[in-house]
Amino acid sequence: MNKQEIELLSKEIEMLMNERTRLLKVVGAAAVLITNTDVENLPDISVNAAEMLSEMLNALPEETLKDALESVQAKVG
Repeated sequence: MNKQEIELLSKEIEMLMNERTRLLKVVGAAAVLITNTDVENLPDISVNAAEMLSEMLNALPEETLKDALESVQAKVG
């Protein structure tokens, strides 16, 4: 690899790491929202969306979900 290729790869890795950080914050916020949502009080049209989000969050690897919760400074119990 030449110097230019190494620099391009370095920039790409940095961009991907920044994107991961933003995505972890979104996932963390979604997890906090679902945790604090009372399904009994949701309109019927919103229940399916909440269930789908909950299923997607539960499908994540535990370590990823933990990182996401920590990224929004949520209490991990």
